[in-house]
Amino acid sequence: MPKPAASVASLLPQLWHRRLLPPTLVPRALSSFSPLLTIHSAPRCRSPLSPCTHLTAAAVSTAAAVDAPTTAPYPVYDRLLPCPLQDDPPRIEHLVAREDEMAGDFISRSLGLPPLYVADLIKFGAVYYALVAPQPPPYAAPEHVRIFREVTDPSVLRRRASIKGKTVREAQKTFRVTDPNQPLEAGTYLRVHVHPKRFPRCYEIDWKSRVIAVADDYVVLDKPAATSVGGATDNIEESCAVFTSRALGLETPLMTTHQIDNCSEGCVVLSKTKEFCSVFHGLIREKQVKKVYLALTTAPVSIGIITHYMRPVNRAPRLVSEDHIGKWYLCQMEILDCKKVPWPSSSIRKVYSVNDCGWPQQEAAYECKINLLTGKTHQIRAQLAAIGTPIIGDSAYMTAAMAAMANPSINPFGRERLSYNSEEEKEAAIEAWIAAHGKEPKSVIGLQASEISWDYEGEHHSYKAGVPWWRQDSVESDLV
Repeated sequence: MPKPAASVASLLPQLWHRRLLPPTLVPRALSSFSPLLTIHSAPRCRSPLSPCTHLTAAAVSTAAAVDAPTTAPYPVYDRLLPCPLQDDPPRIEHLVAREDEMAGDFISRSLGLPPLYVADLIKFGAVYYALVAPQPPPYAAPEHVRIFREVTDPSVLRRRASIKGKTVREAQKTFRVTDPNQPLEAGTYLRVHVHPKRFPRCYEIDWKSRVIAVADDYVVLDKPAATSVGGATDNIEESCAVFTSRALGLETPLMTTHQIDNCSEGCVVLSKTKEFCSVFHGLIREKQVKKVYLALTTAPVSIGIITHYMRPVNRAPRLVSEDHIGKWYLCQMEILDCKKVPWPSSSIRKVYSVNDCGWPQQEAAYECKINLLTGKTHQIRAQLAAIGTPIIGDSAYMTAAMAAMANPSINPFGRERLSYNSEEEKEAAIEAWIAAHGKEPKSVIGLQASEISWDYEGEHHSYKAGVPWWRQDSVESDLV
């Protein structure tokens, strides 16, 4: 029997954007041995910022409710762990509650997800809420704009006790849902990352063996590649901080003080206290923390300081230029040493899943010792690629370096770049360049945060990572 229209209107989603997955591509959101979910309205998004991200409002017409199918029993479900063998395509759902309800129940019924799966998403930090829904995207249909206006009408908002004394902007600020039983007030907005980014290598590492030092206020970790220091926007569970805390039996979870890329390995400082976090952040701001990196490049790099300017846009690949451009970030690193080393063997490349990126295997590679003078995201990777010596395995920048070597004029900020007739033509070239490159590596690249040191209250603290993966004569497994 179909549900009554009033009940369905509070549960079934109506999409801002109706581009759906065909039946053969329903999401495999469960662990590798769990049955597939049968979801008939599962939108696919290339990334959280993709134009196909949509807003789902839990409001439908009576006519749509009449045609709604009855709810089938949930399939047997084992949980989000163990980690699935394959990544699911990113999927983000945006909901608006139309009546008071518990968060877990509302998400489960609205999206047709098992309650345990929703509970795991919440544990992963993959569910966010705001008291008031954000402005719909420019491509939203008029009907969905109408729904947004309905739930954010001043007369409606005035009746909501939870937002009294807040501006609309304040009420649109998002926070993580931390409990499936968290009550939702009618009108509350939810963003659900149905397929959070996963870090399967977390379950393969002997984390105790990666701990370099344990001090009163901090822990120094030799971070393995293909892991996140503090997690992702939609996954704070699978992180170095969480797994190291468990390995050491700490009651209070460790906190991040700085970041290195997921695909990099090496020294990371994790804090035991908020006070040390504040101290370490201050040392970083005052440039009192020294970081030395080892980079495995395809060609030798000259000793000395390399200077670029980085485009202040948070998209990979990061664009750099040798010319000073207003408001672009200064990027400087000092090449302390560069020595010839053997190209990583096929067995080591296989164990670490090194991406060849189409670069032919060579007899030799080059290990560069780098003093990082400024710390910008992807700085070392972008700068080395820009001078034609990309890091081995770096699919985000090696392909760009190869393209620029084959056709120097194609890089919109390279030395031999083309002259553009208009800003629109230049922006189009930039967008084409970014679209063609920037695929972030899922495993390891030839980059290690080799040493980290700082002085504090008259004491010198200095730590060094282990042998980088490419220099291991025989693969010494750090698996459990």
